[in-house]
Amino acid sequence: MSTSHDPGTRPDPDEPDWAEVHGSAEFVELRRRLRRFVFPMTAVFLVWYLVYVLLADYAHGFMATKLVGDINVGLVLGLLQFVSTFVITSLYVRYADRKLDPLATSIRERVEGGAAK
Repeated sequence: MSTSHDPGTRPDPDEPDWAEVHGSAEFVELRRRLRRFVFPMTAVFLVWYLVYVLLADYAHGFMATKLVGDINVGLVLGLLQFVSTFVITSLYVRYADRKLDPLATSIRERVEGGAAK
């Protein structure tokens, strides 16, 4: 089923005008808020990952430095990659709950005519 309509036919009056929704101030603000979190966080994570890869490739001595028993710097930094993924996920969930979801709910309710639950 297509969301577009034949230019010769009249669109369904109950169907939202998606171009109008996408151009609305609320939707533009929602996209701005999303990008304000996602782009910097993506850049930070990619830099962190690149530093880890470069250290693993070019700083063998540093990465092999023993910290406790057989645990070395490379292992700790590798495990911190996983930790940082969970931290970013929890930060995003918190950010979305506070900044994105209320606005998205408002837009959805307006588009659906207040029928959202």
